[in-house]
Parts: sequence; structure tokens; C-alpha cells
Amino acid sequence: MDQILQHALNGVVLGGTYALLGIGLTLIFGIMRVVNFTHGELYAFGAYLAYLFVALLHLDFFLSIALAALAGFALGALIELVLLRPLRSNDIDTVMLVMIGAWIALQNGEQFVWGGVAKLVPSPFAQEPLVIGPVSVAPLRLFVLGATLVLLVGFYWLIDRTRLGMAMRATFQDRDTAALMGIDVRGIYTLTFALGSALAAIAGALLGPIFLVNPTMGNLVGLKAFAIVILGGLGNITGATIGGFVLALVEEFGAGYLSSEYRDAFGFLVIIAVLALRPQGFFARKARVG
Repeated sequence: MDQILQHALNGVVLGGTYALLGIGLTLIFGIMRVVNFTHGELYAFGAYLAYLFVALLHLDFFLSIALAALAGFALGALIELVLLRPLRSNDIDTVMLVMIGAWIALQNGEQFVWGGVAKLVPSPFAQEPLVIGPVSVAPLRLFVLGATLVLLVGFYWLIDRTRLGMAMRATFQDRDTAALMGIDVRGIYTLTFALGSALAAIAGALLGPIFLVNPTMGNLVGLKAFAIVILGGLGNITGATIGGFVLALVEEFGAGYLSSEYRDAFGFLVIIAVLALRPQGFFARKARVG
């Protein structure tokens, strides 16, 4: 039982960041109908900025995470304005090719700037784990869990309780009607992509101190983000949140009780099963984001 609780805690800690990744990706797809192949690189971008701010510039750790999120927001807005907005009337194949090109360019840019050697983001937290009953957890991981839960609650408040969230949901439901009602649809698109990018960047900044930072770290994470979106249902934020925790728990228990060598494979086996049994995802909705 102690081992089960320990694996469950580890899975929940990782699941929070997976949920942030999944929400960002499904938000962009649900509102903009864009398959964002740069999502994993935006995650790596946030991790590298955390390294830059903390390890090289010696800024405050918590401030550095906030700055990485803001930089991810700015980069996402730039990608939407420069690459996606001019292609708004083009077919989906053209947009996908452009986003694949952006993904490759970002990854090679990171390798050019930072080199191929992995980096470690310093953390102000103690290395000794905290013992809570039958389980133990590193203080850094406890901070990551708390931060992701706060971000998830804040994001749901933004979507459900603010005028911006209402405008985003209206654009998802019917873009033309939303425009007729006075909503700046183009502005919503830019904000949506920027917000989704910020969520990916802050996930990278939070996990950077736990895992090593390297130029290809976004590849597998990007695939997992797509897997989370498929699991939760395209365009469903709640489904993406649940899917992130489910994927992390499957990976953690699979690694703990079967084989750690195939940790990443267990989650994708679940995705294959979901696609076979329910291709639209377990939590698919047609009417709204949320």
C-alpha cells in the first residue's frame, strides 16, 4: 500500500504539468483549428529560459519561472502574428507544413544557441525529501504540484468567469456569429495561441529543475501532449486536464510495477486502446471549450 501511495503521488506531481501541456494544445486546436507542432519546443523554450535566468543571470528562482511564462506568451503571440495570421485562409495542409517548419527551426535554434550538452536548472529547495506519512516527496516536486494546481484553478477561472473566457468560448462555438457580436476574432486567435504557448513554457520551466534540459526534450513531450488531447477529446479542456493526470499515472505505475525502461511506452499503449475503443476520446464535446 505504501508503494501504491508513493507512485500515486509521483504520478499526480507529473500529471499537473502534463495537464498544462494538454490544455495549451487543446485550447489552440479547439479555437483556432491549428495543429501546433511547436508545442514541445515551446516547452523546451521555457526550460532553457529558466536555465538562463537562474543559472546564468542568477535571478530569483520564482521570478525566473514567471519570466519564462511571459516569454512563452510573447513567442506564441509572435508565431501567430507572423506565421499563422497570414495563412488564415489557406488549407490545413499548408498550415501544418508551416508549423512543422517552425518546430524544426526552433529546435535547431536551441541547439545552435545552447549546444548539445544537457543543462541543469539550479533549485533553491533542499535535496532531502519530506516524509509525509508513508510517502516521501522532494520539496521541489511539492512546489511543482502546488504551482500547477494554482495555475489550473486560475485557468478555469479565466475561461469560465471572465469576459475574455466568454469571448474565447463564443469563438470556439461559432466564429462568424462571435464576430457579428463584436468580438475581435483575430485578437482572440492571437491571445489563444499566446496563452497556450505560455502554458507549455511554464510547464518546461517547472520541470526544468527536475529533469535535464536539452534541445530534443520537446520531441517526446510534444507527442505526449498530442496523446493527452486525444485521450481527453479534441477541444475539451476538462478532458485534457483529466487526460494529463491519467497519462502520468499510467506511466508511473507501469514503470513502478512492470519496467522503467518502457515508461513512455505504457502511456502510448493506453492511447492506442482509446483510439480503438473510442476514437473521439473519452471526454469529447461538440458544443464548447471547457
